[in-house]
Amino acid sequence: MSDLDDRFPALSDLAARARRRVPHFIWEYLDSATGNEAAAHRAEAALDAIALTPRALVKSTPDLATTLVGQRFDLPVGIAPVGMSGSVWPGAEAAMARSAARNCAPFCLSTVAAATPEEVGPHLGGGTGWFQLYAPADPEIRRDMLARARDAGFTGLILTVDLQATSRRERQRRARLTNPMRLTPRIAWQAALAPLWAAGTLRHGTPRLKTLEKYADPNSATGATAHIGYRLRTAPDWDYLRALRDEWDGALMVKGVLHPDDAARAARITDAVWVSNHGGRQFEAAPAPADALPAIRQAVGPDYPLIADGAVRSGTDVLRLLARGADFVMLGRAFHHGMAALGERGVDHVFHILREGLIADLGQLGLDRPTQARDLDA
Repeated sequence: MSDLDDRFPALSDLAARARRRVPHFIWEYLDSATGNEAAAHRAEAALDAIALTPRALVKSTPDLATTLVGQRFDLPVGIAPVGMSGSVWPGAEAAMARSAARNCAPFCLSTVAAATPEEVGPHLGGGTGWFQLYAPADPEIRRDMLARARDAGFTGLILTVDLQATSRRERQRRARLTNPMRLTPRIAWQAALAPLWAAGTLRHGTPRLKTLEKYADPNSATGATAHIGYRLRTAPDWDYLRALRDEWDGALMVKGVLHPDDAARAARITDAVWVSNHGGRQFEAAPAPADALPAIRQAVGPDYPLIADGAVRSGTDVLRLLARGADFVMLGRAFHHGMAALGERGVDHVFHILREGLIADLGQLGLDRPTQARDLDA
């Protein structure tokens, strides 16, 4: 990693290289939020506002190992689900699963990934695979998806609950991004300007929602993806969450919670609550996860597991979220930047940057374990 450390010492360096290597429409998909992107900017500003005071004459022996939902991980960081990861860089889902296994970290596969649970399963490490569910309206489809994920080796289930309505995501619209991808002259020109991405996409095939194709109605006039999208367009409620609790015997997490009352209620059903505003992609007025965490921590109590995400750009930002009450931090865009910048070794390099940053900051703070950051005045 020494050469990469000199060339790409920060996550922002990987993001800059990734932007040069992918087509413009792919960058807009990965980087954009909704509206004027105030929610995304608010998440960054909230982290920047958190100051952690270093301590003097205190020795630190850093140990980054963290236990969450009964599983030990090497550091309090994992890969968040991103839809259509394989469109950001061909083969991304399997590559990130392998990197997560090597780094003993959770990898979350989206329902709307470009690879199926069956394809990704062989690349998982023991206990590192989590499946993220967009709630199907049909309970038979839901149960079949859960069985497929379980049989493929996924041990955790994440229900995303902040898609009650469709967001506009204006930057994606301006980029003319569609799913399935349509090869227009504009898209073809942008792809031609990213030859490595284009060559990899030709080898892997046009990205599509492969997990959902099993449930497509071949007689649907609207096409397979549109039909499945419609059938998935249900807003899960508390009864839906309880049904998942009955049907899934592994760790159950709920993602997209920002209100303390919702967190307290979910904590009575699930194994962990994930504090997230969906990267600012769903609701522009949503609060920053860092700002929402203290009240949620108070609502669920000191020992209930909380996961958080939101604008994390360094190991320092990880500690900031831990100081606000999280037990574990997930990153989506950063790992995809690493993948698009350097391929699979770029995903490993993201883990390396975060690991080294956490060790350095724990030394400054005089702490041995990341979870001790919650005792800081943040």
